[in-house]
Amino acid sequence: MTTTEDALFSLLDELEIQTSTFRHAPLFTVEDSKSLRGEIPGKHCKSLFLKDKKGNFILAVLLEDRRLDMKALFKSGKLNIGRLSFASAERMISMLGIKPGSVTPFSLINVTHKDLIVVLDKDMLNFNYLNYHPLHNEATTTIHKNDLIKFIEHLGFIPIIIDFDQL
Repeated sequence: MTTTEDALFSLLDELEIQTSTFRHAPLFTVEDSKSLRGEIPGKHCKSLFLKDKKGNFILAVLLEDRRLDMKALFKSGKLNIGRLSFASAERMISMLGIKPGSVTPFSLINVTHKDLIVVLDKDMLNFNYLNYHPLHNEATTTIHKNDLIKFIEHLGFIPIIIDFDQL
């Protein structure tokens, strides 16, 4: 069963995490986001749902303009993973409880497979306020970087911080 936006915000309130949410037309790509989101404060990010040849699943969260070199990440040895590719839409829906175009660290609230690897971009964490979709792509929620980590850890995940410039 997938969590609603209201349930997400209730959990954030319980954790005493303050957020701001801005409504907008559906955004499916970084390009859509840049042209349609308007002036939302904070750094904008993207999330990628990946799988490897060993059966691992990875949620990579990084700055919106950063290109993820999956081959370099695999070869770096930082994650003990196999060759990477994008996970299927079906797996995204079943594991993260969200539709394509809505991948977000907030979707961890739906994950029961606690072996999911959560990777955060080191450069992203240089900014105090970060923006992600709140389980759907018709809004953007701003959260403080420390509260993002607090949320992730509350759900039982230990995020791995990677300097993608050092791959």
